[in-house]
Amino acid sequence: MQEHAKGIVRKMSARLEDTVAYSLRLGDHAVSANDLIEKQVKLEFTGEIFCVNCARKTSKSFNQGFCYPCFQKLAACDSCIIHPERCHFEQGTCREPAWGEQFCMQDHIVYLANSSGLKVGITRATQVPTRWIDQGATQALPVMRVRTRLQSGALEVAFKQHVADKTNWRDMLKGTAVTLDMPAESARLIASCRDEIDAMTESFGEFALSAINGVDTVEINYPVVKYPEKIVSQNFDKDPCVEGTLLGIKGQYLLFDTGVINLRKFSGYEVAVSY
Repeated sequence: MQEHAKGIVRKMSARLEDTVAYSLRLGDHAVSANDLIEKQVKLEFTGEIFCVNCARKTSKSFNQGFCYPCFQKLAACDSCIIHPERCHFEQGTCREPAWGEQFCMQDHIVYLANSSGLKVGITRATQVPTRWIDQGATQALPVMRVRTRLQSGALEVAFKQHVADKTNWRDMLKGTAVTLDMPAESARLIASCRDEIDAMTESFGEFALSAINGVDTVEINYPVVKYPEKIVSQNFDKDPCVEGTLLGIKGQYLLFDTGVINLRKFSGYEVAVSY
């Protein structure tokens, strides 16, 4: 086994094709992850962690890759990122107004995805279909387009009274979700939330929310030769060496015969890959 690359982990890049094409990102290196499937692969954490924003060396990573000072000051780490319905940009209290203008005050898509079952989610329009792949969805369908992150959060709050808003990652990694009639699920959800949608239209303006019609369900296939029967989670903080036969990739997880690891969780960790 030979070391082929070493660098700071970033979330894997993914491209939607007949089967999703993944690349491991280690600093300036990009390694085709699909080419490693069914090979013996070793990932070794060097013990060094660096902030993905300022590159400062840190003893602990926060919010998937940030040092504590950046975690405290960046808008990307504010609680409203997890709870978009709490977006406070229009109140003039955004940590970074220029960042908020670029990332929050733009069109967002409210969608349905099928990963471990039906769920509702939101993403910037520019992040389709990357967001769906990162969540390990096997089906996805955009439902509505809105003008801001705040509006997407308000709509998601209404929708999640009727459908889950989280993925069961263990179930997602055990196989492909049962196929659903996504247009029918979308129609049912919109009908159930008609009063809330009408109220939001009145509050945000006539053109703030618009239904997305006439689009096909996106079907997503992942490069997996075998799903694990039992989910064993690997963690660089507990064991710096993750090694085994790579059986597949789904979401941001590498599926080894020895266990699974969520690479995005370890953004900022310096890791060497050998195969």
